Amino acid sequence: MRRPADLVAFSKVKPGDVVMDVWPGGGYWTRLFSPIVGPKGKVYAYVPAEIAGFKTDPVGIAKALAAEPGRGNVEAISDPIAQQPKPSAFNTFDVIWTFENYHDLHNSFMNGASVDGFNQAVFKLVKPGGYFVVVDHAAAPGAGLKNTEDLHRIDPATVKAEVEKAGFVLDAEATLLANPADDHTLKIFDPAIKGKTDRFMLRFKKPAQ
Repeated sequence: MRRPADLVAFSKVKPGDVVMDVWPGGGYWTRLFSPIVGPKGKVYAYVPAEIAGFKTDPVGIAKALAAEPGRGNVEAISDPIAQQPKPSAFNTFDVIWTFENYHDLHNSFMNGASVDGFNQAVFKLVKPGGYFVVVDHAAAPGAGLKNTEDLHRIDPATVKAEVEKAGFVLDAEATLLANPADDHTLKIFDPAIKGKTDRFMLRFKKPAQ
């Protein structure tokens, strides 16, 4: 269950916005954002370079998405997660969004890429007053990064601390995807919980300058 209308409202994406969909996968959210931002807006389907070699060919999928009819405002891009943007790209994005993948930035297949560096890069890219939205699978309170690899979960308190360290301020959190029946002990792909995990929604804001 994704509750797309509610999540789009939470994201604050609006017509004319420049948006980045981090780790777009099959392109579900990119496809939703594209008509919302419209012809005056832009959606970047961003594939971390660290996963570009996956057998699923995430870069190829993103490029195919951008080539779909009516997706003239979509562009596929791929760079290392901690690559610092050029000054010309500073303050470019209204919203940077990542859905159920932030925890993976900490995992071994990222080859030690800096998550702090990623958050710092995101902070530079977002416009003053713009947003960074993280939706992910919740780990047990206090678990920190313990279960990012085995269960594919992360403690929301850890995400808050990491993103705020980069300079963002927590603007809102929501329980639309919460599931109190999830005891946080199962891997998110387990049939008993798949699609029904306890998920948190955090919207961070870059302070106006």
